[in-house]
Amino acid sequence: MIKSKRNLALWVVFLAAAGIAPHVLGIVKTNVLVELAGFVLYAVSLNLLLSYTGVLSFGHALFYGVGAYTTALLLYHVEGFPVIGALLLSGLAAGVIGLILSPLLVRVTGTAFAMLTLAFGQLMFILCLKFREVTGGEDGIAGYDVPNLNIPGIASFDMLDPTVFYYFALAVCVIGVLIMWYITKTPLGQVVVGIRDNTLRVDYLGYKVPQTKAIVFAVSGFFAGIAGSLFALFQGIVSTDGVLHIMVSFYPIMAILIGGIGTFFGPILGSGILIVLEDLIMRYTERAELITGLLFIGVVLYAPGGLLWLWRGLMAKLFGSKSQPASEEVEA
Repeated sequence: MIKSKRNLALWVVFLAAAGIAPHVLGIVKTNVLVELAGFVLYAVSLNLLLSYTGVLSFGHALFYGVGAYTTALLLYHVEGFPVIGALLLSGLAAGVIGLILSPLLVRVTGTAFAMLTLAFGQLMFILCLKFREVTGGEDGIAGYDVPNLNIPGIASFDMLDPTVFYYFALAVCVIGVLIMWYITKTPLGQVVVGIRDNTLRVDYLGYKVPQTKAIVFAVSGFFAGIAGSLFALFQGIVSTDGVLHIMVSFYPIMAILIGGIGTFFGPILGSGILIVLEDLIMRYTERAELITGLLFIGVVLYAPGGLLWLWRGLMAKLFGSKSQPASEEVEA
């Protein structure tokens, strides 16, 4: 009861702070928060695979890129295409790709899985470079108009207004994260954690492990595609380096490991640290990757569970509560 009240209070504080942020921080910082919202959604989608299913993907940018390119192509070729429609179709396209690839991925784990996902991600990178007539090659797709967000019978919102887009991105991020959080609490989520901990036991209990993994791949891909769509809507340009580069796959892994692997909210913390730190560093130097890389190495060496687990450990020592090992965490 106390924990639920505390969580409710935290959500109220978060929503209140998020609501007034654009009016306090100004346009530049608001744009940073938009970037953060998309990255949080992207990192949490990967976390479904890494922390809950126990598989490491080096090619998650594949889904992110499919979502971004789908939105860019729809808006470029279909004038006035609804924003919500583009967002959902982009997520659907990425989710379908996840389902298509799942027969090749569900029966492998560890290094084999990581290398296969890396190969698929790089394959999409090369295909988008080669098919210039569709994707624009290295130049990418630009010059598409983002139409107003129309809610029939209620209002029409100008998506070129930074404040409007911020609230839109925030809403998409919060809804997406809450849906993924809910999924982890369903029987499907518990089976997925069981697959992570002991695949053979889950198989002996009668659950269909390959099919369950395929569903998780599709869900993870769907929300990564939504995040990619947000990127396309916000940036106004989609290119291979921007959405399919190998580092686009590595950044959410860094966010998860820095924030706290084996937890639901760790990637959110890690995303906030990476985005805010990068924004601060870029004011003084262009070597943001060097600083964030050093931070990543430091966390891996001295807080291998991530900063969230470091914090929980400190609280346990101070107040005498027990801290669950990161590898056993199944609840947010």
